[in-house]
Amino acid sequence: MDGDVGHLNLSISELENLSNDCRKHIVRMIHKAGAGHPGGSLSAIDIIVALYGTRLRFDSSNPDWKDRDRFIMSKGHASPAVYSILHEMGFLSETDLSTFRTLGSVCQGHVDMKWTDGVDFSAGSLGMGLSFGLGCAISARMDSSSRETWVMVGDGELQEGQVWEAMMAANFHEVDGLKMIVDRNRIQNDDFVNVQMEIGDVASKISSFGWNVKEINGHDMGEIVDALKWASEQGPAPSAIVAHTTKGKGVSFMEDNPSFHGKAPSDEELSLALEELS
Repeated sequence: MDGDVGHLNLSISELENLSNDCRKHIVRMIHKAGAGHPGGSLSAIDIIVALYGTRLRFDSSNPDWKDRDRFIMSKGHASPAVYSILHEMGFLSETDLSTFRTLGSVCQGHVDMKWTDGVDFSAGSLGMGLSFGLGCAISARMDSSSRETWVMVGDGELQEGQVWEAMMAANFHEVDGLKMIVDRNRIQNDDFVNVQMEIGDVASKISSFGWNVKEINGHDMGEIVDALKWASEQGPAPSAIVAHTTKGKGVSFMEDNPSFHGKAPSDEELSLALEELS
């Protein structure tokens, strides 16, 4: 698409179908690589699809278009979700996806802006993405640009203090071009979040930092689309969407299963996953 004509306007059914296609890419990619993070990719993909399908302005033929909206995937290990939508939007080929996690591939284990067209942030340690997004949003304001910056964080990631420092700074500077999405799937690397370190009422905590906050079902496409539109219309404070999701959504044996935070499906499990997704 040409970024100059604005964002896509896919219907709910088109978004749902696209999300299902992306889920298939995710499990295939991780299976072929023999490694990766299916759980958090599957929990986040409905939101990411809605974002690209209804809100983000971009141009796949000109990935460095200055006034494109930015998407920052702070929980960068969920890279298969990003690569799947970038493929569907024309940034990456099927061959690119097939090289996931191989040496020299444009589809590295964590998203990397130096390697991959369409990626605006190089991820690694958790907690950095919102600060980076804040810088992008302030830069847009200095440029008098209407571009928006959307940052996705994980709920386990909220245990990192840097996230809350960025929230405090964003509110103080009234950076309304900054939008945060929390993938509240309740599972992190080793176990359930409430076992590792409970983070409590996320929406109330974010609200106490002066942000506009909305809670949604992160798998109800209609709710997601409405919430993204809501976030775009808020100001002068930044806005956050707390999306309640299911880790591994769409694949029964991965759902709410901490062991599939970072484990590839076997041959048999891949066949079962694709059968369920079809």
